[in-house]
Amino acid sequence: MIYISLKYFVLVLAALFLYYIFPIRFRWLILLAANIAFYALFYKTGWWIFLGTIIISYLATLLTDKLSGAGKKAVFILGILGVATPWFLIKNSNFVISEILGREPINWLVPMGISFYTLQLIGYMADVYMGKTGPEKNIAKFALFASFFPQIIQGPIPRYDSLAHQLTEGNRFDEEKVVKGFQLIIWGFFLKLVIADKAAIIVNTVFDNYPAYSGAYIWIASFLYSVQLYTDFLACTTLARGVSGLFGITLENNFECPYFATSIKDFWTRWHISLSTWLRDYIYIPLGGNRKGKTRKYINLFITFFISGLWHGAGFKFLVWGLLHAFYQVVGELTFELREKIYSVCGIKPDSMKKKWIKQGGTFLLVNFAWIIFRADTLRKGLELISNMITEFNPWVLINDRLFTLGLEWREMVILGIGIFILHKVSKYQEEGKSVGERIFTQPLLIRWGVYLAAIVGIILFGTYGFGFDAQDFIYGGF
Repeated sequence: MIYISLKYFVLVLAALFLYYIFPIRFRWLILLAANIAFYALFYKTGWWIFLGTIIISYLATLLTDKLSGAGKKAVFILGILGVATPWFLIKNSNFVISEILGREPINWLVPMGISFYTLQLIGYMADVYMGKTGPEKNIAKFALFASFFPQIIQGPIPRYDSLAHQLTEGNRFDEEKVVKGFQLIIWGFFLKLVIADKAAIIVNTVFDNYPAYSGAYIWIASFLYSVQLYTDFLACTTLARGVSGLFGITLENNFECPYFATSIKDFWTRWHISLSTWLRDYIYIPLGGNRKGKTRKYINLFITFFISGLWHGAGFKFLVWGLLHAFYQVVGELTFELREKIYSVCGIKPDSMKKKWIKQGGTFLLVNFAWIIFRADTLRKGLELISNMITEFNPWVLINDRLFTLGLEWREMVILGIGIFILHKVSKYQEEGKSVGERIFTQPLLIRWGVYLAAIVGIILFGTYGFGFDAQDFIYGGF
């Protein structure tokens, strides 16, 4: 697990030391050197594919900036094909191997972060083509943007205009940015080691042996998978934002309390925001968005979420997962007036908390069902899991000793429960437009660092790691 490995820790410290002792005009070169060191340490296969896509996108944008008309469009399309083809071939070869031939996919061939950097480079080429930004003429500076090591594995997926200048212009030491980066790193470790990896133990036990467990256990495992996936992905992007902050670089927030969403549409404005906005700007809107009538809008939604499913992985389950989210949104829009009438008949006021809670609960259940298909080994197993949740539900099994055969002792379950409670409180605070990090930062020095020390000690004492434990890889790192 790269982000919490000793090699990564040493790399970050060395890069930080050199970054701040060199003159500001040379600091972008330190970041570029850190990127190269990162790939030398962790990028054992597929680096040549990544390098090739960088060169293709660099040359394509230089040409599209100089050309016009049909020639410009042709170069743009060729550039997109050149960058997207390696991703498409690798993903679909694994699709054929796993889904058609029934064998293990060739994961060693997949370049690290290929799904993320492919979208990043396509977005950049599209922005240059549409005149939203100019092409970077310095190939070294462009390579720095394309390969920034804290976010290349799992995002956020950056836009050129928001990130490139932060990388190439250099940043002076900013105590507030550095301290807040440190805060994010602590929070990321908490999410990963105290919540995500503990939840993963129960999730893996049930999902990998689901015929042995009744519906009630599958309900528990599915809820915990929703927690695991969220905290795992949030941890990774939080660590990326934290490490970037140490260099004075700001990455966008990729999550806005998604499980507080009141509709599936709202969920996708909160979950994996950099992917959602990418799909909106480069797929949905170019297809026509909602400008050409409802039927066309719904078709565009299905196309967009089909691509989202394809981006997430090779397999029918990912395609069904993506299409299911499009289906949710279409049905939600078609039944909006009916649901409003039901609320009115039941005496539920439009702006009441009761209505908000019902909508949040319903949205979470829909998302949770979709996550079951996402997590299952195959689409068939995912559907079997959902069937067992309903047909074999028996709540009485939850009060017997078998609850403690899911991989965690009762003490670990208590720690997991406390961790989820803390996450909920922090998320609720953020939902109200407040910042826990900002509040801590404004406290007196002793109180502030007392909180940091207590958090670090808590992670060391209660985190899931150490001898005999194989730390879970970040889930989205496989995409």
